Amino acid sequence: MTTATRYHDFSAGHRVHNHESKCAHLHGHNYRVHFTVSADALDHIGRIMDFGVIKTLLCQWLEDHWDHRFLVWRQDPMVDALRTLDPDGVVAVPFNPTAEAMAEYLVQHIGPSQLKGTGVRLIRVTIEETAKCSASYE
Repeated sequence: MTTATRYHDFSAGHRVHNHESKCAHLHGHNYRVHFTVSADALDHIGRIMDFGVIKTLLCQWLEDHWDHRFLVWRQDPMVDALRTLDPDGVVAVPFNPTAEAMAEYLVQHIGPSQLKGTGVRLIRVTIEETAKCSASYE
């Protein structure tokens, strides 16, 4: 299988509800997200998709929806208080915002929506929370 990967950096805060340690507190990361795409066939010039199109369709989604925002699980007891403090800056997501859950959400929901009609599939996302720690979903 041939794949193409582009990464994108963004900054966001989050809180991991029920975490047993300091990640239960409000904090943030400079994330690096690696988007890996594939297709059944290469295009007429031998690529899966131009890297600029990956930037436009996937990286820009991060910029528009998660960059410089605070991600909080819809079921977190702090969600209403946080949204009251910053209605535009707090994003209530349908998952506890771990790197693993974020990667799965991007592959399962955002990839199909953003790549619809292109013949290209988002097959893997790796999210680096730090230079030493990452999670992937494929």
